[in-house]
Amino acid sequence: MIELRDINSSDKDKLREWRNMPEISKYMYFDHYITKEEHEKWFKRISSDKTTKYWIIVCDGEDVGLVNLYGIDNRNSRCYWAFYISSSKARGKGVGSFVEYSVLHYVFDKMCLNKLCCEVLGFNEPVVRMHKKFGFKEEGLFQEHIIKNNQPHKVYCLAILRSEWNDIKPEIVKRLKKVNII
Repeated sequence: MIELRDINSSDKDKLREWRNMPEISKYMYFDHYITKEEHEKWFKRISSDKTTKYWIIVCDGEDVGLVNLYGIDNRNSRCYWAFYISSSKARGKGVGSFVEYSVLHYVFDKMCLNKLCCEVLGFNEPVVRMHKKFGFKEEGLFQEHIIKNNQPHKVYCLAILRSEWNDIKPEIVKRLKKVNII
């Protein structure tokens, strides 16, 4: 069983551990080791920031990752999102598909926003393909946009509109129900 739960203060240390895992930080915009002090400031900021929303991903009763909305902009009816799965045991179980569907449902059907955006590092092609399977379209490409390990990398800009989600949602629901993800 896969579910999302709101983050709470007891998740703080676990999140720092996850954010410092090389297999997680590889796909983030920074390379440095996150100190306890830096993490404390980050956690305090996200806990009170009304333009963000964070959930812990839970699979079979185990916390396995993080998903978040950020840049929530009600005036322009859009936001961004990102996620990661920290547990190798959870990979290949449909967790990513569950999270993707859950975020789309939340943003469009509960928040009633018009657009969901994301940015993906260019070498993370599997995630770009997954987003596209859920109806995201590539809206841009930032060349040499992020420096990681002293190397420049491109960043894909992807987005989906609520009207596009409404068109593709029945097909996605059918596909995910067929494999018992939702």
